[in-house]
Amino acid sequence: MRIVDLLKKESIQLNAAPKSKSEAIDMLVDLQVNGGNISDREEYKKGIVAREEHGSTAVGEGIAIPHAKNRGVKAPSLAAMTVPDGVDYEALDDEPSNILFMIAAPEGGSDVHLDVLARLMTVLMDEDFRARLLSAKDKDDFLKIIDDMESEKYPDEPQEKTASGASADSGTIKVLAVTACPTGIAHTYMAAEALEKAGKKLGISIKVETNGSGGAKNILTKAEIDACDGIIVAADKNVEMARFDGKKVIITKVSDGIKIPEELINRVEAGDAPVYHHTGAAAAESSDDGESFGRKIYKHLMNGVSNMLPFTVAGGIFIALAFLIDSIAGAPQDSDFGTHTAAAAFFKTIGGYAFNFMVPVLAGYIGKSIADRPGFLVGLVGGYLATTGSTFANVAGDVPSGFLGAVLAGFAGGFLMLGIEKLCDNMPKALNGIKPVLIYPLAGLGVIAIIMCAVNPFTGMINTGLSNFLNSMGSSSKIVLGCILGGMMSIDMGGPFNKAAYVFGTAAIASGSYDIMAAVMIGGMVPPIAIALSTTFFKNRWTEDERKNGAVNYIMGLSFITEGAIPYAASDPLRVIPSCLVGAAVSGGLSMAFNCTLMAPHGGIFVFAVVGNWAMYLVSLAVGSVIGMLMLALLKKKRTDA
Repeated sequence: MRIVDLLKKESIQLNAAPKSKSEAIDMLVDLQVNGGNISDREEYKKGIVAREEHGSTAVGEGIAIPHAKNRGVKAPSLAAMTVPDGVDYEALDDEPSNILFMIAAPEGGSDVHLDVLARLMTVLMDEDFRARLLSAKDKDDFLKIIDDMESEKYPDEPQEKTASGASADSGTIKVLAVTACPTGIAHTYMAAEALEKAGKKLGISIKVETNGSGGAKNILTKAEIDACDGIIVAADKNVEMARFDGKKVIITKVSDGIKIPEELINRVEAGDAPVYHHTGAAAAESSDDGESFGRKIYKHLMNGVSNMLPFTVAGGIFIALAFLIDSIAGAPQDSDFGTHTAAAAFFKTIGGYAFNFMVPVLAGYIGKSIADRPGFLVGLVGGYLATTGSTFANVAGDVPSGFLGAVLAGFAGGFLMLGIEKLCDNMPKALNGIKPVLIYPLAGLGVIAIIMCAVNPFTGMINTGLSNFLNSMGSSSKIVLGCILGGMMSIDMGGPFNKAAYVFGTAAIASGSYDIMAAVMIGGMVPPIAIALSTTFFKNRWTEDERKNGAVNYIMGLSFITEGAIPYAASDPLRVIPSCLVGAAVSGGLSMAFNCTLMAPHGGIFVFAVVGNWAMYLVSLAVGSVIGMLMLALLKKKRTDA
């Protein structure tokens, strides 16, 4: 749903001057009422205020987007207000807000408010767009500025003619692109933004489909695919590729979409792209053609990891809440810690259930990535057999192979199903209907059970040996381990080294070892914070855009979102990456040296309440971040245009 479809002129106020946040809320609520879609003003306002109590909806850069979904709303709507002098809306960057949009959504409706919120955040990230909104002459001009921006960002939607005089669906888009990363959060949208900016700079029309955590957005149409010059697929997970059969397609990593967008677009326009021939009928079969075997394996693994993360994060935080509740209650930190009080036991139990799904889901989605739906069953069950430790002697389980066994189960199950499907190709066509619901599941389940019962004892021995080795390490060895884990979190910022360290940390939590996760998380927090510090105290090392966006990395780093450092690393990898790596390694080593622990797998500063020895954890974070900042100051040259 387009922004201009939800925003009426009656719900817009330009050049307002509220004196406080509460006054701004009242003014916006009144604007919503003016639009005619609010049935109960006070009920709606109560929802807005309740949302603000959870944290300000001012996101920085002068933007605030208060929103509520409750029974006081008749139909989805927007209100907008510009405040040239700004109003203190308690933004995360402590800067006044001068562009405010308020979203209203009915209680029983869909999550339209989330879609509108995502769309607003996408367009409002453009600094020139915000400037045009602030300088709008009247309400009609304000709406036209938004309409033009939406037409540019979402050209596949019904719209007026573009500036060039042709609609987006008329075949004038020269380059198409698809971006996707395993988690569907940071890299996906960074690559899309980089490609769009590069296209604008080169004067080449481009449309980018994002395969994010909320599903595919800005989806490429058949007409656009047929008419375009070529397609860029910058993805680290499987995307739907059958639609590109016969077109010139560049298949690359999502990081290339961030680092070298102009080069990719120029290659398409120069005709330097191979013709893609889809080799299978399954929609899930993706951009594997022409890729190395190692990259295919990496993408399958990342597909499993990305689907496992919600279970890891949500379950881990629930368990962390259980520990926090017992800590506040003064419960003893014994083997039953986290279950002494009724409230703690509730959170620990629910979190434990989510954690129990974590490893089977990892294996299931690895199998699905390889063999589509038939691979999901065998991977999921194989992963569960890995957690129970089933053997021929004891099917109920006695030798768990854990994470390593689940990874093996996912790959074995996926490739096993490809083989079974191949064997079934020559079966009578009359049996085609029962293949996916009977033959594939039965054959796959039986074979994966045999495989895991044979594999579990060996992988169990590996896990036991690793556990014994880690438990026997002295304090100096633990410090080295912390340095290694911290450095791995920083070296590729979301890539395979980062993911390997993170999964190792979450597996350690599941086994009751909490110091490893502490070193892992602190290593992921350092790069954005080090860069933010550098842009604050060594401004002459950075471009104007880098300095403006640097403050956001304080929030990204403290929230354990390492990806905030990617644009800076991409622009100067030989200086930025070593600086961040050293800082992160120091923090990881110090965390281990101070015996800091962490019972949650994510959350950054928001879970510091359950960090063991939190004061020294903060010291470790500060020391590593400052070292990273000083190395950046040392390695990066002063800019003459600073």
